[in-house]
Amino acid sequence: MTPRAFLTAEWRHLVMLSWEVAPEVLRPRVPAGTTLDLWHGRALVSVVGFRFLRTRVLGLPIPGHRDFDEVNLRFYVRREMPDGEVRRGVTFVRELVPRAAIALVARLAYAEPYRAVPMRSTVPAGEMTDDPGRIVYAWRPARGAPWERVAATAVGAPRVPGPDDEARFVTEHYWGYTPQRDGGTVEYRVEHPAWRVWDVAAPELVADVARLYGAGFVSALAGPPSSAFVADGSPVTVYRPRRVDARARLQTPRHP
Repeated sequence: MTPRAFLTAEWRHLVMLSWEVAPEVLRPRVPAGTTLDLWHGRALVSVVGFRFLRTRVLGLPIPGHRDFDEVNLRFYVRREMPDGEVRRGVTFVRELVPRAAIALVARLAYAEPYRAVPMRSTVPAGEMTDDPGRIVYAWRPARGAPWERVAATAVGAPRVPGPDDEARFVTEHYWGYTPQRDGGTVEYRVEHPAWRVWDVAAPELVADVARLYGAGFVSALAGPPSSAFVADGSPVTVYRPRRVDARARLQTPRHP
């Protein structure tokens, strides 16, 4: 039976910067029941900044919480099902949003590693155009700390990534996997069409990586990204989470 939709929204104006990282940095974070999903034998992490627009939870708009920014660090995993299906998904290291209520709901419903911080952004007005220019997502990690940011300038014409394009690997993971405090795993499906992407100039991540993500990521994220692009985004549907048990069956978790 298909789970009921938990959240519907639009994800727009995405900045997606990826780096190769040593697999041993990620393995302790891999959710039970999944394995690392590698791109041509390389483990990748991605810093992603984007806009949530027209957000609804269980079909209802939440006043003051419909449009907001998010910046996350994620990596890629896969789950092989008994029938041969391969579910390719993402696992989050840290997710930043500007409102405490959003972070609380995400932690309660999915046990996702959300944190609420002051945020601001520079994005195109309205829908994504064919010349979106420079997109910037910024956040202040602590009171009195300097603002940090992820940014890139779109160049050229948009395209739909081809089958051997790193951008396709990064954008087309349609499952989420989250470790739980008891050692288990929650799985949820994310539905959206393929996105157009732009090549970029001047991609940058300016952040205290050790404080934000952990010392293990400092070396990898200090260099230039292995891929960098801007994506237009689309409407998305995020379905209710289900728990993956030790026998690879799915159970609905007790929390909302």
